[in-house]
Amino acid sequence: MACVLLTALCVLIAAAPQKRDKQIGRLVLGKVLDPQDNPLPDAVVYLTNTRTRAIKTYIVGPDGSYRFPALSAAIEYEIYAQYKGKKSDTKSVSQFDDRPQVYLDLKIDPR
Repeated sequence: MACVLLTALCVLIAAAPQKRDKQIGRLVLGKVLDPQDNPLPDAVVYLTNTRTRAIKTYIVGPDGSYRFPALSAAIEYEIYAQYKGKKSDTKSVSQFDDRPQVYLDLKIDPR
């Protein structure tokens, strides 16, 4: 009887769904674009932790994309981009925003 229960328990554990696909932390991503939605390669994106004031930077590639993975969802962030001396508006990522992925395009008029 104990052997049957142990076997049944092993089968249940093996059949239980695994949470391996769960993302760790929050992902903030997007593109740095000009007013005509063209990418601005080599722009620098600044992400500031509003609690500690620690800053992370990302230099965008040819398609203008940036990404900041594994961010704490319990912290607020501010994000902006710079390109050739021009700066985008600063945007906020709230701790109350429960999306695991936050997509933000940052616009800069390089003229």
